[in-house]
Amino acid sequence: MKIIIAMPKQTQIGLGLAAIGRPEYINIKKEEIAQSETVFRANAMQVLDDAYRFGVRYFDVAPSYGKGEQFLIDWHTLRSYPDVNLSTKWGYTYMANWELGYRGKHEIKEHSISKLQEQWEVSQVLLPELKIYQVHSATLDSGIFTNTEALQELHRIKKKTGMQIGVSTSGANQVEIIKTALKVQVEGEPLFTSFQVTYNVFEQSTFKILNQLLSDNKTVIIKETLANGRVFENKDFPKYSEAYTYFKFLAKQYNVGIDAVAIRFIIDSLEPQVVLSGALTSDQLQDNLKALSFQLTEAERHQLQIFASETESYWAERSALAWR
Repeated sequence: MKIIIAMPKQTQIGLGLAAIGRPEYINIKKEEIAQSETVFRANAMQVLDDAYRFGVRYFDVAPSYGKGEQFLIDWHTLRSYPDVNLSTKWGYTYMANWELGYRGKHEIKEHSISKLQEQWEVSQVLLPELKIYQVHSATLDSGIFTNTEALQELHRIKKKTGMQIGVSTSGANQVEIIKTALKVQVEGEPLFTSFQVTYNVFEQSTFKILNQLLSDNKTVIIKETLANGRVFENKDFPKYSEAYTYFKFLAKQYNVGIDAVAIRFIIDSLEPQVVLSGALTSDQLQDNLKALSFQLTEAERHQLQIFASETESYWAERSALAWR
């Protein structure tokens, strides 16, 4: 078997702390670790240390990731690495308070000026390594794109710190959200220059606009690379059976895990600046980083493109997933 070693590209694998900061998250495949704050904190510190040792320099978090943002703040304060790039978000509040099996909404969205000011007060501690500040899951109906007061405050933060201001997106209308964000200007200049978007083998609806963003020198960060665990074979998703077979074929061919194949597809098809690993443990992160050890052929990329789901179906399926 001939392994094609990837030439150096601009894409880096970063670490997202969505699963690291709280005991329950929307993810089908999850490592079992003791679901206590003490254990999660120790694990977070270990994974962050290992990530840096493995060469990861981009770390992404949000206040709604349980204790995730505080874990990152504590780690960064302790280590003080000057060569890391950090990003965080505002607009969601974590509600579950570490209650396992919490029946309410784990996260509550609020894109108000008061929520922005409240969360920025904490997040700014990550400066000067904080490089991107994002509206968390911007939507057309959350009011953020018409909230002049919040937009002006984001512009003020941008001018004061030199950071990029971005949006993260989810849902079947990601393309429309991105187009709307691109039109937002404050004092005659575009406000949003960074876009954290869901894109993976099963959700490819943003491919065209992401390529356009990259052509226009915008920052593109890809999240939910493993489709919340759906890339791993699961009897509950028989419609992905052909994809599962092909994933296993490629994993064997390149001597990596299915996760690495799924991540490599994103790198080879888009070449975004950052692809986020959602690893919970150091072992998972190491497996994800193997995506940098090979390169898919054009034929293999084309075959994986064929497995794209219909957009509405993909997001309806994601909405039905349980927090676990």
